[in-house]
Amino acid sequence: MPRIALLLVFSVGLLAGDTITALGHKWSVRNAADWKASADTLELAVKSEPGTPRRPHQFAILDDGPFDAVTIGVDVKRYGKSLLLVVAYQDESHYNYVHISVDDPARQPVHNGIFHVFGGERVRISPLEGGPGVLPTNEWTPVKVSWNGKTGEVVCHADGKTSGAMRAVDLSLKHGKIGLGSFNETGAFRNLKITPTYRK
Repeated sequence: MPRIALLLVFSVGLLAGDTITALGHKWSVRNAADWKASADTLELAVKSEPGTPRRPHQFAILDDGPFDAVTIGVDVKRYGKSLLLVVAYQDESHYNYVHISVDDPARQPVHNGIFHVFGGERVRISPLEGGPGVLPTNEWTPVKVSWNGKTGEVVCHADGKTSGAMRAVDLSLKHGKIGLGSFNETGAFRNLKITPTYRK
């Protein structure tokens, strides 16, 4: 396939739509009207159903990257029950995400865990370890997600705590971008800090 055609295929694979500026960065989103963006806060104000295959798409993808590894530190505030952070994003069909929620993952297997999207529906790749949800309140909560494309490890800490449910390994996605959003709810993000290793 010619180089120009390859570039076109890659650009179509990225999250199509609008660009917004928030938290000191530019982000790609499906619809800018769904978001409230400022220098201090990125707010997802409109819910969106995931559709078929069942996987999230209502998230903002950071224009910087792709990365070989990254640590994301951010304060989150859920308006509903949950939010998510995306890592290893290559296109709308290939990425991992960390789902953070009020729910016990043993009772809600599709909440509070790390999930993999590879062409179809999302699949949980972290253990179904029981325990309280990592976002027990709707107050601002500090969250840190670390991902390494070489080792495949994804780890999430919320309010300084982690568990087996918030740890996973995926060796199929070696690089990618990051994102912030929700599966089908709303919420806000602030105090973003990114420590990246750029793709070589």
